[in-house]
Amino acid sequence: MARLARQIDAARRTEYESISMDDIAALRRQGASDLHAICADFVSRLNSRLSHAALDLSPLVYSSEEFRDSGPNVFQVSSQGRQMQITFTGVPGRVSTDKFLVPYMLDGEIRSFNQRMLERFEVRTLSIFYCLEDARVTWRFYEWRTLRTGPVTRELLASEMERLF
Repeated sequence: MARLARQIDAARRTEYESISMDDIAALRRQGASDLHAICADFVSRLNSRLSHAALDLSPLVYSSEEFRDSGPNVFQVSSQGRQMQITFTGVPGRVSTDKFLVPYMLDGEIRSFNQRMLERFEVRTLSIFYCLEDARVTWRFYEWRTLRTGPVTRELLASEMERLF
């Protein structure tokens, strides 16, 4: 069993090492654009249902050329003092499994808070990962307290924002 586990791990590492750094860089830029698109879709759909109050997305427009591999990238959704900050960065090397079992190339957090929460030093946090699963790449979240995981979707963002009201 131990030998088989080592062989499977070695095969997986070899598989990801065969991906060129140029391809990894392109996938990371695509991941940043995909995440912004999820945020933009959430803000757009919710704003279309609101009568007065509006959510703001910053940056409003994002292109993959704006992605910074060596530093943090930040998107922010806000409404009337309620904030959801999405931060992410590239991992060292091609992929990692240090914080999440599925190999990922970007990791970060969704932090949500309002003024009352800040007064109590409380910020709600979800970890996010841009994962390589089989032949596709997807954003996934992981909640450490409940061990809940799943895709990052507009519904997830809506549930996180809803907790702030």
